[in-house]
This record gives sequence, structure tokens and C-alpha cells, in this order.
Amino acid sequence: MSETRDVSVGGLDFAVDLYGPDAGAPVLMLHGFPQSRAAWRTQGAALAAAGFRAIAPDQRGYSEGARPAGIEPYAAANIVDDALGLMDALGHESFHLVGHDWGGQIAWLAAARAPERIRSLAVLSRPHPAAFARAFANDPAQAARSGHHRSLQDDATVAGIRANDFAGLRAMFAGAGVPAETAGLYIETLSPPGALEAAIAWYRAGGSASLRAGDVPPVAARTLYAWGDADTTVGRMAAEATADFATGPYRFEVIPGAGHFLTDEVPDAVNRLLLEHLGA
Repeated sequence: MSETRDVSVGGLDFAVDLYGPDAGAPVLMLHGFPQSRAAWRTQGAALAAAGFRAIAPDQRGYSEGARPAGIEPYAAANIVDDALGLMDALGHESFHLVGHDWGGQIAWLAAARAPERIRSLAVLSRPHPAAFARAFANDPAQAARSGHHRSLQDDATVAGIRANDFAGLRAMFAGAGVPAETAGLYIETLSPPGALEAAIAWYRAGGSASLRAGDVPPVAARTLYAWGDADTTVGRMAAEATADFATGPYRFEVIPGAGHFLTDEVPDAVNRLLLEHLGA
């Protein structure tokens, strides 16, 4: 079971699910698009059972109380500030950091900015930004895999996502192996007025460029990177190149047959990897 709490950071209020004992080693878990903190329900329970304090926020734009107007507030640097500020507010000077998809991007950036605070890093699906940049330069297929970054700049695409009670998004989740109940929780988060637009503002605030920013430095934290070899958004070149941008102990795990939404598709495999990594 989790406790849901509102946590104020920089004048914004974030909905946060807390799992496990107060005194457990803190693990911050950052979700991606188009998901929510519900992406970590299985992992939160598993970490709690192992004695960790798992912390899963709805990030900027996804939390009702953290949905500023405009595009500029959704720049990646601000979202990194949110993550670090949230752990300040909860009293954790250092912590383990886990991210998936856009949350993985924020995790890489946070580990590069504040290495002294990161006990360990685990990223699912999203390669290191410099590895992503290399793949964009050398793998023609990667641009096609990332075509949604461009399409989300178009207002018609946003309208299409909302159409018919998010029918297209529901179909995408079903095809990607996301259980219908969980997909419903994600869509519930994105349904209020302005919520979907705020989530997409991550892409519009220079986000697509920052996702493949080649100037992000390597990270020194002990790092686990997990990638499904059926991921339609991240190719093998970007995944394998991530090793070149981790200077500390590094583990790369390929999950055969798994796609992009690893916490939903293969939760047991993710739990096993995280528990091994965090307990190392």
C-alpha cells in the first residue's frame, strides 16, 4: 500500500505516492510520457517490501497543482529542479534515482548536475542524451523511431489524442502490452483541461532537442540501464552507446522481446533488476 501526499516545491504542489518505511533508503522514481506516477505501482510495492522508501511523483504538468501556464516553464532544467527540490522537501540529501522515458531523461540530467546526491542511477528505455545524439547522427532509423517528437509540435496531433475519449492512446497502450486498468489511470491523469497540453509542453519547450543533446556529460553514479530490444522508439545503437557515457560501475541489461513500457510489460523483470541494483 502507498500513501499519497501533496508536496510543495518552488510554489508548485506535486501529488506523490510514498511506499515503504520512513527510514528506508530513499528511491525517487520519475515517470515518462504519456504516463503518471501509476507507472511505478508494482515497483513501489516491491521496493517497499525490501525495506526501501520509494517516492513516485506526478511530475510538472501531470500534477494538478504543478501545471503552470505557457511553454517555457516546462524546460528540462526546471523539471530537474523539481526532482531535486522534491527530495529536499522530503528531507533526503542523497537518494537512489530511477527514471523511465522522459523521466529517464530527467534522471540522466539530474545525475550529471548533482552527482554528489545520487547514490545510484537506474534508467529504463531512455539512453544517455549524448548516446541518443550519436544515434541521431549515425542511425537513419532513429529519426523515424522518434517521429512523435515532431508530431507533438502540431496542435492537430494534440486534438487527435483527445478525440473519442483518447481512443487512439488507449489502442496504443493495448498494443504495447499496457494493462487496460493501468492505461485508464494514465488517461485519467491526462484528461483534465490543460493536463495533456502541459505534458506535451515538455516536448515543445526545447524538449525534443534536449532529448538528444550531445553536450550532456557522462555520469559517475553506479548505473543500471535497461532496454527492451523490441522498443519502437529507441534503437540498439543508442542503447549500446550509452555505455560510453557512464564512468562509474555500469550494467546494461537487454530484455528480449520487451518494448518501451517496461514497468507495465515486464514488471517482474524490472523489479528483479532494480532490487539487484539497489541492493548491490
